[in-house]
Amino acid sequence: MSSFTGSSMSTVMQPTYVSRSSSRSELSMMRHGKRVAKLGKPADQRKALLRALTTEIIRHGRIKTTAVRAKAVRKHVDHMIELGKRGDLHARRQALAWMYDKDLVHSLFEAAPDRYGDRNGGYTRVLRTMPRQGDNAKMAVIELV
Repeated sequence: MSSFTGSSMSTVMQPTYVSRSSSRSELSMMRHGKRVAKLGKPADQRKALLRALTTEIIRHGRIKTTAVRAKAVRKHVDHMIELGKRGDLHARRQALAWMYDKDLVHSLFEAAPDRYGDRNGGYTRVLRTMPRQGDNAKMAVIELV
């Protein structure tokens, strides 16, 4: 029977509920307003990557990495330079807790007040370069200003 003819349907349709038996018991919600770059890694690996990139940028002055990683590590490099400009014992201990090289922290704390004394932030520059050959990932050079 059709519902367009005005006659009632003989069978009532019941909604079907599909139960998913998943091994995970977590909710997948949308990440509205979460501006941290996940970088495709768990939190511990992401932190280790950002610490290593921060250390290498301060050691070499410029490195070539993916554009997303370069944008994510800017914040940490700027923070380390701010700590170096402050120069007190607490700032030194915070920098030693984040960076991997103790001698590099000492040289940063010697050079940062002279080099960046008149600058209020913006200690890094991200320059886009050609995409990577193998997977066409967007590449960038991040350097100290």
